[in-house]
Amino acid sequence: MFKRIALFVVTNLAIVLVLGVVLNLLGVDRLLDEQGVGLDLANLIVFAAVFGFGGSFISLAISKWTAKRLTGARVIGHPSNETETWLMQTVGRLAQSAGIGMPEVAIYDAPDINAFATGMRRNNALVAVSSGLLRGMNRDQAEAVLAHE
Repeated sequence: MFKRIALFVVTNLAIVLVLGVVLNLLGVDRLLDEQGVGLDLANLIVFAAVFGFGGSFISLAISKWTAKRLTGARVIGHPSNETETWLMQTVGRLAQSAGIGMPEVAIYDAPDINAFATGMRRNNALVAVSSGLLRGMNRDQAEAVLAHE
């Protein structure tokens, strides 16, 4: 988990650094001074970094909840049919082989062939599969999609 957080922090710092360099190279600070705009770019970049980090963190923290609500996904607590049993077993096997905890598994009603994974931590994630994927693909194809998630 530390590696993911470090990558997140480094990526955001790189974006802020590139933004600062580009604004300086373009002379935006001098242009603003000439126009009488007393804007401190260093403070603006710090402000953007704080809100960028905060917004990204909050978005990631509520991603499971948001995904379930927006898609109307139904989390499988106890499989009620053969397809749900297969889905739970397949996701469990793939999670175990990847060395992560069993994610919540959900199905959402949509004609498109789609699946996604979300969550703040690898061991507390959500894998959601569209009903279109379950109807439109054979099990080998669906397993390949799940392995990607």
